[in-house]
Amino acid sequence: MHLKDARILVIDDDTDVLTAMRLLLKSRVREVVVEKKPDHILSLLSKNKFDIIILDMNFNGLVNTGNEGLYWLRQIRETDTKVDVILITAYGDIDLAIRSLKEGASDFLVKPWKNEKILQSVQDLLEKKKSRKSTNKSVKLEGEKILGESEVMKDVFLKLGKVAPTDANVLILGENGTGKDLIARALHENSRRKDKPFVKVDLGALTPSLFESELFGYKKGAFTDAREDRKGRFEVASGGTLFLDEIGNISLQQQARLLTVLQNRYITPLGSNETVPVDIRLICATNLELSALADENRFRKDLIYRINTVEITVPPLRERGKDIKLLAGHFVQLYAEKYMKEPFTLDKGFIEKLKAYSFPGNVRELQYALERAVIMAEDDTLYAGDVVFSPIEKYQNAQDSREMKLETIEKNTILKVVEKNNGNISKSAKELGITRAALYRRLHKYDL
Repeated sequence: MHLKDARILVIDDDTDVLTAMRLLLKSRVREVVVEKKPDHILSLLSKNKFDIIILDMNFNGLVNTGNEGLYWLRQIRETDTKVDVILITAYGDIDLAIRSLKEGASDFLVKPWKNEKILQSVQDLLEKKKSRKSTNKSVKLEGEKILGESEVMKDVFLKLGKVAPTDANVLILGENGTGKDLIARALHENSRRKDKPFVKVDLGALTPSLFESELFGYKKGAFTDAREDRKGRFEVASGGTLFLDEIGNISLQQQARLLTVLQNRYITPLGSNETVPVDIRLICATNLELSALADENRFRKDLIYRINTVEITVPPLRERGKDIKLLAGHFVQLYAEKYMKEPFTLDKGFIEKLKAYSFPGNVRELQYALERAVIMAEDDTLYAGDVVFSPIEKYQNAQDSREMKLETIEKNTILKVVEKNNGNISKSAKELGITRAALYRRLHKYDL
């Protein structure tokens, strides 16, 4: 990565330091943002993507332990694991700075610094970042790492690479745990909107009463608890990307409201008569199959066409073959570092056991199984006996199987009774002990 393409955040409570840093960097990098208050760091990281953060180690703010730099370093690391952090320290804090390197800092500078030293440190970190990307076995896209070498994942990467630079609306399909969130973020990070907000909304977690206030915002006094104006997710995401997860869960009434906004490209906050224009790139995701979304009793066809300019189907882990070994190596290394353990060797039997399993919980289940294996391991080699699969997924599969059997029994019973009564719905409903309307619903459900 070149210096002129870098985005840098500088945090220091000394205005003179911020001015000096801005003057030094502004003509050499793509963007430099300066901030005096460290408690604004997480807000800045949620709205922007930085390549390097230059952070002072001592503030007169909320944290007065003498280890402020370490505290904010940890906060940054929990929010963004990829950004490089350079700490600025005084001579007396060098021992503290060395500790910070062990906790994830990339470099430290001693006050008073030399400009050449700052520029060299920044350039070295950008070169390392470029080197890491070139040796990655993941898709060659900026942003979150999406590992995959299987043919089905190559097809996903190909489509992702073509669609991401456009403003086309994308519908991501796939089972739970396949990584739809990662695909959504990769689409954003590789678009022209990557420096603008990426806002995710879990529609499955929104009650009907919260749907409009969360998405479209409200004015003070719009309802009992509306004590101040609040922007909705559409307005917050304006200029960037809005990711609506679990789109298949919303009601027909909510779908109609959403369709109106997407067609008109403006929102009307609750309690207001004024419209607010919004400019968003829409990405949606669901674990429903496209055939289920095509059912007009469940989902509006005009909304499907609106959100589904391009669809990307993320394959389940059981169809990804050799990716299981690749992902296993990645997660074992990740958790070995997290829990401060020595690097692990993966026994052949360990890999074979993973490959033989169906992974109903997909990559998410693999990830949790490997985290447990790393935590519980007593050796630096992982064997087949070290991996235990989640009983939650087994129980869920048994539940699904029982439900399918019950549905089959019900379907066959209805079919026999209707045939026996020569298609007479009233007689059939009476014999089955249900209403005509209930029987019609079941006939439609089973496509009879």
